[in-house]
Amino acid sequence: MRLKIRHCTEYRYETPVRYSIQELRLTPPKVAGQQIEKWKVNTPIKPNNSIDAFGNLCNIFVQENAYTSMMIEAEGEIQTEAAFEFIDDAKAVSPYYLLQQTNLTEPSEEMLAFFASSLPKNNTISEVLTLASAIQTEIIYSPGETNFATTANQSFTMKSGVCQDHAHVMLALCRASGIPARYVSGYFFAEESPNLASHAWIDFCSDIERGIWISVDITHACLVDARHIRLAIGRDYYSAAPVKGVRSGGEGEQLSASIAIQALSQ
Repeated sequence: MRLKIRHCTEYRYETPVRYSIQELRLTPPKVAGQQIEKWKVNTPIKPNNSIDAFGNLCNIFVQENAYTSMMIEAEGEIQTEAAFEFIDDAKAVSPYYLLQQTNLTEPSEEMLAFFASSLPKNNTISEVLTLASAIQTEIIYSPGETNFATTANQSFTMKSGVCQDHAHVMLALCRASGIPARYVSGYFFAEESPNLASHAWIDFCSDIERGIWISVDITHACLVDARHIRLAIGRDYYSAAPVKGVRSGGEGEQLSASIAIQALSQ
């Protein structure tokens, strides 16, 4: 598929922001299944670009002049095709590092016991998809009940969440089963479900020595396909977030985000 994507994030404040730092991971990488035809990220001031430990392109900018509104835009065109296997380059983070839990993924004993019958004994596609289906069934997709700071255990306790929560629960259980797994942020194209345009899923390592990863969408309990566009990978949401930052000042924040994905003719 050939897709046109436009992602806008706008911040408004009741009192001026005195100082802020923004860190963006809004540039799709050149990987299997996606060819970037054109892409640009517009920010209030020119950012500094760097590559983080996971190989993500980061745009970082600092604003030292007071402001009460800020707009960040990313847009471009991408050619996609079905691909769910990804191979690390020689400088990639070791899969063993991605066995470690984080504050967002640490599972409780209750969670492990609840999913015990679905936990994979081997890092095979069929066993990991069985776990994905169990999570999809038990953690009901319910927008508005969780936020970026919700942990896997909190989502499990509520038995509800969104794609980010599905991914964190999946990371928790894969890692607890001895399977390295990493968070993936990105976009998902579905004309019938525009609320899923901002999406998250996971990669699990199927071959540690060769650095081979298989990408699984827990919300849909399937391998990723041409509808998925990767942005960034990390240990959890926080290390792969498309937009994050810190600020001084700026009371009464109002955040609005919109993502439009359109299929283009080939």
